[in-house]
Amino acid sequence: MKKRALFIAFSLSALMTTAMPEKNNPKDTPREMDKFVTELMKKMTVEEKIGQLNLPVTGEITTGQAQSSDVAKKIEQGLVGGLFNLKGVDKIRDVQKLAVEKSRLGIPLLFGMDVVHGYETIFPIPLGLSCSWDMAAIEQSARIAATEASADGISWTFSPMVDISRDPRWGRVSEGNGEDPFLGGAIARAMVLGYQGADLGNQLKHNNEIMACVKHFALYGAGEAGRDYNTVDMSRNRMFNEYLYPYQAAVDAGVGSVMASFNEIDGVPATANKWLMTDVLRKQWGFNGFVVTDFTGIAEMVAHGIGDLQTVSARALNAGVDMDMVSAGFVGTVKKSIDEGKISMETLDTACRRILEAKYKLGLFDNPYKYCDLKRPAREIFTKEHREAARRIAGESFVLLKNGSIHPGSAEPLLPLKKEGTVAVIGPLANTRSNMPGTWSVAARLNDYPSVYEGLKEMMAGKVNITYAKGSNLISDAAYEERATMFGRSLNRDNRTDKEMLDEALKVAAGADVIVAALGESSEMTGESSSRTDLNIPDVQRTLLEALLKTGKPVVLTLFTGRPLTLVWEQENIPAILNVWFGGSEAAYAIGDVLFGDVNPSGKLTMTFPKNVGQIPLFYNHKNTGRPLAEGKWFEKFRSNYLDVDNEPLYPFGYGLSYTTFRYSDITLDKTVMGQDGSVTATVSVTNTGKRDGAEVVQLYIRDLVGSITRPVKELKGFEKVFIKAGESKTISFKITPELLRFYDYDLNHVAEPGDFNIMIGGSSQAVKTARLTLK
Repeated sequence: MKKRALFIAFSLSALMTTAMPEKNNPKDTPREMDKFVTELMKKMTVEEKIGQLNLPVTGEITTGQAQSSDVAKKIEQGLVGGLFNLKGVDKIRDVQKLAVEKSRLGIPLLFGMDVVHGYETIFPIPLGLSCSWDMAAIEQSARIAATEASADGISWTFSPMVDISRDPRWGRVSEGNGEDPFLGGAIARAMVLGYQGADLGNQLKHNNEIMACVKHFALYGAGEAGRDYNTVDMSRNRMFNEYLYPYQAAVDAGVGSVMASFNEIDGVPATANKWLMTDVLRKQWGFNGFVVTDFTGIAEMVAHGIGDLQTVSARALNAGVDMDMVSAGFVGTVKKSIDEGKISMETLDTACRRILEAKYKLGLFDNPYKYCDLKRPAREIFTKEHREAARRIAGESFVLLKNGSIHPGSAEPLLPLKKEGTVAVIGPLANTRSNMPGTWSVAARLNDYPSVYEGLKEMMAGKVNITYAKGSNLISDAAYEERATMFGRSLNRDNRTDKEMLDEALKVAAGADVIVAALGESSEMTGESSSRTDLNIPDVQRTLLEALLKTGKPVVLTLFTGRPLTLVWEQENIPAILNVWFGGSEAAYAIGDVLFGDVNPSGKLTMTFPKNVGQIPLFYNHKNTGRPLAEGKWFEKFRSNYLDVDNEPLYPFGYGLSYTTFRYSDITLDKTVMGQDGSVTATVSVTNTGKRDGAEVVQLYIRDLVGSITRPVKELKGFEKVFIKAGESKTISFKITPELLRFYDYDLNHVAEPGDFNIMIGGSSQAVKTARLTLK
């Protein structure tokens, strides 16, 4: 199939970090690599080849004691290909030395880690990061993460996660980039280039570049009922048009590895799905890296019900999976399957070759200690420059959902706050350091990042009196709160009564001019195995918020969340709502920057916020149906709608306010008819009509009005984040080619069909201007 082109209205550039690249010896031609690997494999036993496919969990290894660990014997026997989530360059060097000096062939190990949105300098959770719509910033976040991780011995990251999801009940939406495949593809590319290097022909050649692993292949975000690990069942047409593109974009960007997803596809678990792993990934897309399972993915296929461990291990290897994470299915059963003729030596050799080639591309055969410079951590981890970048990028990720008047009847907006008087920071998320980084920040210094209260107090010293009260626990149910604050993220549940905590908060609020209510989810209420059916702000927090509102003081809801929440009451009643997601290690300072106006918010939603859970799945690029409800209508019998709520979201995809306002001109097309080998330029003028400088995300959507199969009501096909000074106008142009109009037809041909198209440009998926284009 023809590959889709990435149309991105900005350039991606390699951004400098504090690391000093150290180039390897140039032995990187395919011919030299093939020759080296072939000669090495001639020396390997069957057991050693199988060992390269084994990725066990490290366990606890203390510096200087690697040889006494449980995994040490397996490494010495050549039965381990890599390890993951071992932190510390000194420990990693010890283990690498064991592999290089104690095993028969001295094959170096891969060292992987879940470096998902930063290493020790933590950036916003990926969903928040995506709301920046700033590909240069996203690439820089991955570049800094690669620099820090590589300085600490890591050569491989299990990132980016690019699963498209339209269901905010699923906890792992926090790790993804939202609901749109075009934006998801752009982010996938930016992340891979950040981790592996921006020069596609010269990736992984420096000691501050690490191998990326795009995950979870495929369709993991479409699990039924929003429940983790759950079944996925959809047509192949929908797969290709709505879900697969971000994975392909990562492959096109040179990603070195792919992780199989837990879910089944067409009744076959992805980990054993040959159509997915071989026909699509390798034959159609040309992927030449290796495929690794997710944690115990092979063993879990026994519970799926497709065979015992030997059977599912053979099915995975025959399907095109190369490395087994934790299950020990390959090292435990593949030799037997080969002896019984269930796996060919050719299949084993192919998988082994892919792992060895990855190590070769990383330069580990040339220098097994490439990532083991003991002097780098102090120089390159959690540096001032990295933290400054994280603070700036966090500020870009926040989405201003509402900014009403400071007082009833006043025309003055509540935000930004004045740097004077007293501001009360109230809420269970107001003074918790460990929750600031967000979920999947495994290398974070959990207690070294300031809380909101601490950050604002430090920033506003001598200007604003910052006071604090917890106000409530996270949730009334203590057992639920314990489930929602795992992995060292406890909020230290307060044993006072709800009334005692509320009374204290109201006393603090009474002495304040403005209330900043830090409420929402804890960091571990999203992430893996953190699905929810109720997406309201938790019960005791709503009670607290209602009480704070009754004080008559202006209230800013500073919302912590890893997913879209249902905020109808809050939108109707709270004057200002700033969604800060989980902004990372520098989040407290970035929140202060935005609340007090040093930074003008520019984030735009990449996932639709529903009005209630019953609307889910709710997404902007839906189909029209044969009985669509007219725009602005509700209720109409025998139309596609509900009895109890309209079809509209609370906040649509692409939505986000600013401290200024922007006006769009009508769209100008340089021509209205385009041939199959032609192009059209669509242009708008965007004017900053407010009093503050600001950045606007200009979004291009296209609708195919008539197709051989039904088409979405609109699809994102371009965007540009542009900075415009107050009172100024800028002209924004998008080049539209037939490539942008392509889709997969009924037979999965990638086609641009002649006909009429609506070209839409605006500041969100709902606020657009429209022009008509015809493709001949």
